[in-house]
Amino acid sequence: MVRGGSTESVHRAREAARGFACGLVPAPGSDTVDTLVLVVSELATNALRHGGGRYALELSATRDALTAAISDPSPVPPRERAPDLNGGSGGFGWHMVRRLTADLTVAPGPGA
Repeated sequence: MVRGGSTESVHRAREAARGFACGLVPAPGSDTVDTLVLVVSELATNALRHGGGRYALELSATRDALTAAISDPSPVPPRERAPDLNGGSGGFGWHMVRRLTADLTVAPGPGA
């Protein structure tokens, strides 16, 4: 588990995701590993920015799937918004995560 509350923790989350995936036997292909790292980076960053400033990451795997579970203290679920094509204020991450994942679940945590 990786716990984060700073932008440096997003780097640690990416490293943890890459190390976890590369340590699996058999290891997934490099495209799959890169996708996992990107998804983890986006989710951790979103949790920091919009989810209360901290998060916890748990990684798991089955024969058929890699799972990255990110939890944060916010009771408000993530929402899609139109990407800002001119001002650079974001809006791309959630769309990217939806496109890159086979299954995306949002569930309220305990206390939400």
